[in-house]
Amino acid sequence: MSVSRYPIPAWTHRVQETIQRSRFITTLAHAPSAADAREFVKRVRDEFPDATHTCWAFAAGPPGSTSHVGLSDDGEPHNTAGKPMLNTLLHGGVGEIVAVCTRYYGGVKLGTGGLSRAYSSGVKLALEGLLTEPKIDRVPVEVLIGYESVTDLQRILTEMEAVVEDEEYGERVRFRCAVPTVAVESLCDAVADATSGSGSVTKL
Repeated sequence: MSVSRYPIPAWTHRVQETIQRSRFITTLAHAPSAADAREFVKRVRDEFPDATHTCWAFAAGPPGSTSHVGLSDDGEPHNTAGKPMLNTLLHGGVGEIVAVCTRYYGGVKLGTGGLSRAYSSGVKLALEGLLTEPKIDRVPVEVLIGYESVTDLQRILTEMEAVVEDEEYGERVRFRCAVPTVAVESLCDAVADATSGSGSVTKL
């Protein structure tokens, strides 16, 4: 899987399980940064202010990346909640994601092994029902061409999943676009071919 294109949560998703009378409510959401993840944790905590524990984990990067991660056991025994939740996220194939597990204690102790299984199970169950959408890393570029090449360029940009942000028509035509990182070199080659070398592509 390319790190420039990967699945991210399309929207918030929630599941609920009851395990030995304890209620576990697991909520997943998109978290493009650590700050976004922590803000989402706060919103869920505010939603369930009477919960016994609000445990969480996030991986705010490409799937499996540990460059921007965080976790909390929120009073559960050490490494019985946040760590198994994070491990499940890291192996879930989805990037930029936060998981919050809200627990209402039901009076039966689960033990450390039981807690770890319960928290990882909630995240796994939520991942199974999570709708995703592709995240494409793009870089800004400026393309300068003659009028005769506009139609060809529009076709090229569509094929490469570029997003046109601005067009300027003067002596020549200037397109400002956001192009998938992996497609920049191909774009340069395609523009050169379409314009017989008279067009240019510049990273901004």
